[in-house]
This record gives sequence, C-alpha cells and structure tokens, in this order.
Amino acid sequence: MPKIGINIATGSLQQPEIIVGIDLGTTNSLVAILHPDSRVPIALKDQEGLALVPSLIYFEEQGGLVVGEQARPFLRSHPERTIFSVKRLLGKSYKDIKDHQQHYAYKILDDDQDSLVKIQMGERFYSPIELSSFILKELKTRAEHMLKTPVTKAVITVPAYFNDAQRQATRDAGKLAGLDVLRIVNEPTAASLAYGLGTDPSQQKTIAVYDLGGGTFDISILRISNGIFEVLSTNGDTYLGGDDFDRAIVSHWMTQHALTDEMLRQDQRLSASLRLAAETVKRELSGSDTSTVRIAEYTCSLTRETFEQLIAPLVERTLLSCQRALTDASLTIGEIDEVVMVGGSTRVPLVKEKISAFFAKTLHDSLNPDEVVALGAAVQADILAGNNKEFLLLDITPLSLGIETMGGLMDVLIPRNSKIPFKVSRQYTTQKDGQGSMRISVFQGERDLVSDNRKLAEFNLKGIPGMPAGFPKVEVSFLINADGILTVTAKELRSGVEQGIEVKPQYGLTDAEVERMLLESITHAGDDIKRRALTEARAEGELLLGQIEKFIARNASLLTNEEMLSTAAAMQSLQLALTMEDKDLIQRQVEALNEISRPYAERAMDQAVAGALKGKSI
Repeated sequence: MPKIGINIATGSLQQPEIIVGIDLGTTNSLVAILHPDSRVPIALKDQEGLALVPSLIYFEEQGGLVVGEQARPFLRSHPERTIFSVKRLLGKSYKDIKDHQQHYAYKILDDDQDSLVKIQMGERFYSPIELSSFILKELKTRAEHMLKTPVTKAVITVPAYFNDAQRQATRDAGKLAGLDVLRIVNEPTAASLAYGLGTDPSQQKTIAVYDLGGGTFDISILRISNGIFEVLSTNGDTYLGGDDFDRAIVSHWMTQHALTDEMLRQDQRLSASLRLAAETVKRELSGSDTSTVRIAEYTCSLTRETFEQLIAPLVERTLLSCQRALTDASLTIGEIDEVVMVGGSTRVPLVKEKISAFFAKTLHDSLNPDEVVALGAAVQADILAGNNKEFLLLDITPLSLGIETMGGLMDVLIPRNSKIPFKVSRQYTTQKDGQGSMRISVFQGERDLVSDNRKLAEFNLKGIPGMPAGFPKVEVSFLINADGILTVTAKELRSGVEQGIEVKPQYGLTDAEVERMLLESITHAGDDIKRRALTEARAEGELLLGQIEKFIARNASLLTNEEMLSTAAAMQSLQLALTMEDKDLIQRQVEALNEISRPYAERAMDQAVAGALKGKSI
C-alpha cells in the first residue's frame, strides 16, 4: 500500500477519504486519526491547539446554533437555552431520568410515556439524537477543515453499559450528522487499543479500565483473547465526576466565608466565579501543594492536603464500584493484569494513588486521559480501513438485520459489522386487546423504514393467549452461526408458545447491492431520521387518542362540561395534526392534550385509590 503524505502544520492530506475515530463524551468530545506515516494515533487540534470540543449547544433566539467552546459563556448567561450532558439522555425515556431532572436547566418534557425524552426549545422539540448530531456535525466540520478532505466515515465510542437503544441512538445521530458509522466501539475497548492492548492476537489479558470524567464514572473489566474484547462486567455512577470535586471545594469556601446557598442564588455571578475558581485550583493542586484565588472581596485558598480530605469520600465511592465490578466478574484483584486510566479527573494525584494501591498495579496513564478513548477509536478505524494487516478482524455481518415494528419502522437487532457468531434477544408485546397472533417480518438493510429495506422472511407466532394490549411478552431471538445462517425464533414467555424460521441473510445479495444499500442509507440519512421522527410522533399521537377515548367512555361522569369541550377540541386538533407532515406540531398537540387530561386523570386515580381503601375493587 502506498504511503499517504500528511502535513500536520497545514492539515493537508493527499487522500480522498479517511475514517476518523470519535469520542462523543458527556462533557467533551473529540476526533482522532492514525498518522499515516508514524502509525501513531493523534487527536485533531484546532488553531489554538485544543483537541476537546465541549459537548454544549446554545440555541440563539433568532434560531441559530452555537456548538462547542463558543457555547460555554451561555451556560452562565442563558442556561435555559444551553444544552449540556445530552449523552445522558440518549435512548432514555422520561421515566429513566425524572429523578435527575434537577441536573438540567433546560426543559425536558414529561409526557408520562415510556417513549424517548424530548427537549423543548421555544416552539421546537428536539430528540437527544438530533442534539447529539449537532455535536457530531461540529466534529465532522472540524476534521474536514484540518485534513482538507471530506470526512464521511467514522468509528464512534460509547460506554460499555450502553444498551441497544442507546447504541442505535448514537448510530442515528452519526447518520443525521452525515457520517457513515462503521462501528460502535465500547469506550474501555478503545482505551485499551490506544495503549496497544489487544492488538496482538496471541495476547490474553484481563484489564480494568477506570474512567472518571467531568460528570460520570465507570469501571469496566475486559478480557482480551485472540483479538476479541469481551466485557465481563461494568459498574459506576453516571452522576459522579470531577464536577463533584469542584462542588466540594466550593462548599468548603462557603463554610469558610459564611456564604449560604440563598446568597449564591441571588448572586449568580459570584456562584459561577466560585465554580470556575474551584476548577482552576483543583488543576493547580495536581502540581503544587497550595493554591489561592481572589474572588470579589473573598480570598479563597486551598492546600492539597485539605483538597484530598474533601474528595476522599468521592474517591472511596469509585473504589466500591471497582470492588462490585470485580465481584460481578467473579475475579480477584490478583487476576487483573493491566489497569488503564481514562478521563480528565484521573489527573488528580489522590485518584492515581488510590487506584494504584487498590489494584496493586502500575497504571497505564502515559497518554492524555482526555484523548485516550478517541485515540483508540482511531486505531479501530485504521483496522477497519484495512491498513493494519497484522490484526485479524472476525467475520462480520455486511448489513443490519431486524424486524418490522409499529408504523413500518425497522428495529435493528443485529447492527451491520457485528462479529459472528452472534446472538441477541429482545422483548416485544401486542398492540391490541386479545391479540392472538403476531407477525414477525425479518428485514435486512440500513434504512429506517422497512419499505426501503430488503425482506428476508416472515412467519406468524400463533396461539398467544387473549390478554390486554401490552401484557404478552414475546421474545424475538436472532442467532447467526459461523456460516452466516440466521435463525429467528419468537416465544411468548407467559404461555411458552414458540415459532421459528431459518434464513440465509446474504443469499442473493451481491457486493454491489450491499454497497448500493449502504450508499442509500447515507444519502437519505437526514430524510430517514425525519421520517422516523414523524412516524414515531404519529404513533404516539394515535396511542394517546385511543387512551383518552377509552378513558372518557369509562369515566365521563368525572369530567366537567368545560373539560369535555376542551378535550374534544384538543383531540380534534391532534387528529388534524396527524394528517400533516409536521413532527413538532404533532408533539405540541400531544403535549396540549396531556395537559388538559392530566387533572381529571388524577381525579380518577384518587377516586380509585379511595375506593380501594374502603375495601372495594378498582
């Protein structure tokens, strides 16, 4: 293979296309590549020498977007219009995050549904997928500017604990940003690759990856064997990180200067200044024994000894997670071969000291902990590009495999590029009361609507016992063996009714057809996301209309005439919105109908509870 010249100073690259590695982080994100001459992964830096792009989005009142470092000042001046920590919302419903609502200054809609959360910004509604795509688009633009070449292919990292919904949401965000996401890689796997762990197929190791960022902490135990990374266990806290170290310092200063929470609420500038000063002092104490800053009339100083006393309980919490991860993996500390440090907060000397003592190991911490995940993603991208011939990639599925769900949407069970053999199961349920059968339609392709993909097989699961909608639990399992033969089974878990079919997913598809389907998925990415969002909004609206109709039929006496009229008007508006091609309009009408129905729904619940307490059945 001919060498590719790159000028790091100018960023010029004599190559038509390159695959980048992207770390889409909670606090910061960045993009990396493998230097084509030195074969060393490097993070792409801007003209100021900064690699990190803060995962922030500010919505201007006129409708414009500000992403990254330029959005940071608005966290103070316009917190209600500045989106942060959107990664925590990916693939989540409101039910998942309601206990942490206080962490967000912007409006997250509570529609009392299990559907994905939505963020309201003025008259618009955004999904976490759309918001994440804005950050990815900024990274894509940055990479293209530095490399002077189009960037359309990427490897994106996610936490090891991300479920299918969160991984698919990350993939969709990449698609919407104009990126063909070749692989979703676990962050601990990427960090290990950055240190060269796992690139030797003969290597067998058990690795602990300790990842302490600005807002999240997780510990992952990996086993590497024959170039395969297996996640044995994960543990952690998605609301513990360097931000908590800063808060501990601020609390200490508040006690010192007799400041109260109320005083800081009334003086937002002082509050923000204290937070920023705490972050500065924390960083300085990594290299010195004392640090002092002046804020207004207050002199705020701190010694490293006091700082370590303040954060000791937080570091101890991470050690408890490490112990739980070891227990879950059925391993002892002595069975861990390597410990990899990830995340900016691992720069704190006490953290390094405690982790090294806990695992009784010398730590892998020579690489920049903020960059190490992206660097590993670049290594993986280079393997996928075929430039690392020494690393054997396992056989993979060329296109995604999934089934048709409500609204004609494709629900991917096995993403393309998954290594085989591969097995996955997911649970579904019925849409109608008393539904006795379920059609399982298997599709192959990358588009969001099954009508744009290739149908492989179809069968009916019959004999489901008559139950209310949502009660049956139908587990659909996909198994691809080493020969690429797909077996699909569906089983109703309550009754044990089962049906299956064998499929050859690659039969009849040439390489050219696979290429065409992949190209279409990229070309139509924006349209597909919009159509999926519109389809999901319509399904949500239709479901709500059905629920309200059913409720009124049973509880008409609980509604006042005024409530009956306003409900009828809101239902009519929603029905009209469902005929239009406007997702945001549908969601506004859904929200309006939810607001109108909430008071009498609560009255019905109160009455039911009161009846139950009197010994009556509900």
